[in-house]
Amino acid sequence: MSQEIPPQSSAVDVSIPSVARMYDYYLGGKDNYAVDREACDELSKVVPSTQVLAINNRRFLQRVVRWLATEHGIRQFIDHGSGLPTQDNVHQVAQRVDPQSRVVYVDNDPIVLAHGRALLEENANTAVIQADMRDTDGIFTSPEVERLIDFDQPVAALFVSVLHCIPDSDDPAGLIKRVADRLVPGSFLVVCQLVSEDAATRDFVTTFMRVSTHGQWGRVRQAHELAGFLEGLEVQEPGLVEVSTWKPDADIGPRQLTKEWIEYGGVARKS
Repeated sequence: MSQEIPPQSSAVDVSIPSVARMYDYYLGGKDNYAVDREACDELSKVVPSTQVLAINNRRFLQRVVRWLATEHGIRQFIDHGSGLPTQDNVHQVAQRVDPQSRVVYVDNDPIVLAHGRALLEENANTAVIQADMRDTDGIFTSPEVERLIDFDQPVAALFVSVLHCIPDSDDPAGLIKRVADRLVPGSFLVVCQLVSEDAATRDFVTTFMRVSTHGQWGRVRQAHELAGFLEGLEVQEPGLVEVSTWKPDADIGPRQLTKEWIEYGGVARKS
């Protein structure tokens, strides 16, 4: 990595938009501030599909977790960059399949820690930790991860709509490899990020979000770049796709009317 992981602050800064709170706003949540809503409204003027994209991404996460739990017997999940709690969170989906499923949420936003702990207060098989998702050593040796996750058994590591928050200088492909190297065969990595084949869209969104969040952003990439993050892993059918088309439950989800950017990703298995 090109830089040290910054220390985590417990203070909520309401003067700077937060990616987690912006996502919450797009999903119709209430845990956001005026600065987050204003940033979303400005972003949507140029990329109007963003709210539908966020909804479809959330539904993708829910389908992936259910599929991993029912089809592959996964009972352990680490959700990197989890964002604020909303309806049908990872632990709720997984624990409907098996109440003993264990989930650790990881996010660097202090408001996620506060709301997550309140939600999970009576759920002994679930925890939330405040950490930078790039800090693999810190995450994997944290007391909550050591309490809940048995690394001798398969784990699903989730990186859902967060890799675009990591700049190239911090090597997102290297992050995926570091996590994969720590997991046993039969584990899975779920990855998706915002991509666009339009250079103007990539440049605008990347600059807008980097400035708005005071550097808490990486880059909107192209589809072929995400494939390179998964070298050495077995990408599962239907491959890397626009996420609303990944094993859809039915053709009833909201449709993106414009495709200036998409959420693109899938699931890979460690053999």
